[in-house]
Amino acid sequence: MFDTMTITKIAAGVLGAWLVLLLGKWAAEELYSAELHGEASYVVEVEGAADAEPEEEIDLVAMMAAADADKGSKVFRKCSACHKVDGTDGVGPHLDGVVDRAKASVDGFGYSGGLGGMEGSWTVEALNGFLENPKGYAPGTTMGFAGLKKPADRANVIAYLQSLQ
Repeated sequence: MFDTMTITKIAAGVLGAWLVLLLGKWAAEELYSAELHGEASYVVEVEGAADAEPEEEIDLVAMMAAADADKGSKVFRKCSACHKVDGTDGVGPHLDGVVDRAKASVDGFGYSGGLGGMEGSWTVEALNGFLENPKGYAPGTTMGFAGLKKPADRANVIAYLQSLQ
């Protein structure tokens, strides 16, 4: 029926395909594993997807006292796709000198309706609220970032931004 050469070719083909499948799966898991590369930098939130637990009160003063600007510069990489800290605007306005700067005050930048009509300045408290949930803080903003959920990340980014004053 089959000679040994034909059986060997069939076995090699099946085992080779199986090996490629296993190696491809392993390579994909290594490349796309969130555990190895940290948290996602862009998260799409779906309204009503999960019931929110009541949030505990955060002592912002204590968080800012423990904040690390170096860690904040690393977290800021999520923001650097749209915001620059060298005085030039990107997709978003430049953020050097943003702490205690008036909201929507960068000359020549076209703010969206959500931010364009806001009054006041970017205090630490205001930045914390905005960084936590941009669309909740400024409804109508066109900023597509979902926010920083970890209070320590927000405090570190704010400390980094304060260091750029």
